[in-house]
Amino acid sequence: MSEAIGSRASYLLLGLGIGGALGILFAPRAGRVTRKHLARKAEEGKEYAQDKARELRRQAEKLVERGKEVAARQKESISEAVDAGRDAYERLKSKVL
Repeated sequence: MSEAIGSRASYLLLGLGIGGALGILFAPRAGRVTRKHLARKAEEGKEYAQDKARELRRQAEKLVERGKEVAARQKESISEAVDAGRDAYERLKSKVL
């Protein structure tokens, strides 16, 4: 499955490269204007990717915190069950002896 994803990704990148090259070749604007436009769009894309990365990081941090809380609750429940089992064992042990 990962091979299929890698293959698709490589086709996507190849298509983007070919499309970008053709777009530059057939651009209706002068070279300098086109380069400025591309640089501006690249900067916008970079900022967009950084914003999405920050958002993803915040979501991941929330998930980690939630996971820690669930683990702490489970640990507490298990600890209570172990204590209850130990108490029951001690009661039975004292009755038998």
